[in-house]
Amino acid sequence: MKVGRYLSVFVLVMGFLITFGNRGIVDNFMMREKLTALKKTNREIARENRELKKTIILLRSELPYIEMVARNELGMVRKGDLVYRFSQ
Repeated sequence: MKVGRYLSVFVLVMGFLITFGNRGIVDNFMMREKLTALKKTNREIARENRELKKTIILLRSELPYIEMVARNELGMVRKGDLVYRFSQ
């Protein structure tokens, strides 16, 4: 009878450790979710890097693109352009 109790206590403790212990089922599930989130973040960063590389190539080689950036983002004008200022 005592062996059965010890055996059942041992099985319960081992089951608890397997489920909630270090590298247990719960820990494995949480790590899998974290891995999925990290992979998603890596894909987003890789996509952003590709877009930035395209922009770098355009800024190094395409004069019309450089002019467009200078006009839109920096507010520059070309010689001979008419500039209208509206008062508020």
